[in-house]
Amino acid sequence: MNPTALLCHPSTPDDVVTDITVEVDSLTTDLLVLDYRIRGDIDRLQLPAQAASKFQDLLWQHTCLEAFIGFTDSDSYFEFNFSPSSQWAVYRFENYRQGVTPINPMPSPRVIVRRHGDWLEADVDIHLGAIPGLTASEIKGRELRLAVSAVMKNDQGRICYWALAHPAGKPDFHHRDGFALRLAGD
Repeated sequence: MNPTALLCHPSTPDDVVTDITVEVDSLTTDLLVLDYRIRGDIDRLQLPAQAASKFQDLLWQHTCLEAFIGFTDSDSYFEFNFSPSSQWAVYRFENYRQGVTPINPMPSPRVIVRRHGDWLEADVDIHLGAIPGLTASEIKGRELRLAVSAVMKNDQGRICYWALAHPAGKPDFHHRDGFALRLAGD
């Protein structure tokens, strides 16, 4: 798939990040790969220090990359948070912002971040088969929708919200209108 541009929410404009793209690839039915590219004045982004790759709650309160996967035939969905520190979080929601359960999959998501001058690249590998509810037998023949988003916090503490699609109103990555890409559950 070609890189797809994320859009900054109109209520949170920022002069630090100029654009964010994501390339989505399913190398196998079990592996989802997201390649995020952030361009702008990277020195002005609040980036967390490298840390051990492990589950960490509340990553979305800082600079963080996100993905959401939901079924078209169900209200349940999954939220994935990826920090430039290499920490991550996975949650299952029963319905819109309700019934949240943290998940600690094995193998865990892999987050690799590289800096290239005025852009930052983050490669994320998610083993869907390690996540209850997203195993091959549970997704076979079902249509999945993917939302990809990012929270960017600048050196002044201001947060801007980026996504493939934004619902009307305030930024809301959980809203189904943001689940803009189709993933086939082969």
